[in-house]
Amino acid sequence: MNRLAADGLLQSSDFRRLWLSSALTQFGSQITLLALPICAVLLMHATPSQMGTLAALESLPFLLFGLPSGVLLDRSRRLPIMMCSDVMVATALASVPLAWWLGILSIHWLYAVGFVLGTGLTVGGSAEQVFLTFVVGRERLVDAHAKLAGTESAARLIGPGMAGAMVQLLGAPFAILCNVGAFIVSLANLRRIRAREPQPAPSTTHPLHDIRDGLAFVWKHPVLRTLAWTSGAWHFLFYGYLALHVLFATRVLGMAPGVMGTAQMLGGAGILAGSILVKPLSNRFGSGRAILVGLCTCVCGFALMPAIPVALLGSTALTAIAYGSVVFLLDCGATLFFVPYIALRQRVTPDAVLGRMVATMRSLTVASAPLGALAAGALAERFSVRTGLACVAGGALMLAIAAVAGTRLRHVND
Repeated sequence: MNRLAADGLLQSSDFRRLWLSSALTQFGSQITLLALPICAVLLMHATPSQMGTLAALESLPFLLFGLPSGVLLDRSRRLPIMMCSDVMVATALASVPLAWWLGILSIHWLYAVGFVLGTGLTVGGSAEQVFLTFVVGRERLVDAHAKLAGTESAARLIGPGMAGAMVQLLGAPFAILCNVGAFIVSLANLRRIRAREPQPAPSTTHPLHDIRDGLAFVWKHPVLRTLAWTSGAWHFLFYGYLALHVLFATRVLGMAPGVMGTAQMLGGAGILAGSILVKPLSNRFGSGRAILVGLCTCVCGFALMPAIPVALLGSTALTAIAYGSVVFLLDCGATLFFVPYIALRQRVTPDAVLGRMVATMRSLTVASAPLGALAAGALAERFSVRTGLACVAGGALMLAIAAVAGTRLRHVND
């Protein structure tokens, strides 16, 4: 009780419920993040270009539905949208073990599931960010996001090892059912949230006009414009990495799913480190410099990944430790990058355009992700998986130089 009294956020039952639902889906998602690409690599024998296509389809909904979802969020209550998105994602995930059991699972089925997952993340994820602002208020956003990142770190610390064991024991398709169960419990918890947003006033403008206003607001705002292109370039590179990292770990480094999951547990420690560091770092140096520190940390991870040998010093165990250490850097950097990034963009946006801003930024920044995934898959198919990851590393280095030397982010204070 003393801790509750000292922490205003924890005094809010609605924030606690929102936090619990986030934790459930985070833990469940760790299974899908490992099991879905393993289904493609080990069961469907996917090629690098097919893995690039799968990653591209997971991010394509951001481009297709990101801007329209912003109009929807500014004209509707966000909690029902979050719940509908969760139902859609849970249904798509449940179809994977069913299709495998019926003998009809294929790479194209996984393409469709990936597209639905991306759609749920596009619409439901934007709704969650806006609803969180309503629940906690702008002045406590960094603290709220840091708490959510801490939960994510716990999920990344425990989840991958658990997921790897489940994939090996149950098989990848049926391990996904555990994520479905997490969504069901999360939905029941979200129904208990008592806060009710006021219904936005009916709009008489055409949705295309609202989309144009959202784009114009982001483009004319110097901070949001800088954040948009920086994050867009980061997503281009990250989805290139995402398309290849399971192939690299399983086929190049020769890791079994259990070993890979255990090594990825270090990523949770990276998120935990980032969530601990992000608040004092932002308070002392400002959000802009915290974002740049996170970006440069990610670059170190991107650069080191393709340099990992098959047997470091003659030991496959050391190779797994090196792989996990690189994942630690990537996840720590991503946390330091995105927690102040999200808080800063919402802090500078008025309520009337908050939904459109979030959706516009998500759409613009992830619009490049399909291209990054397809490009990395094509490079890996033409040359090698290691070469594809090396190209991602080179692009990350150029992005860091451009962001540090070519923007005013280092001068942005709170």
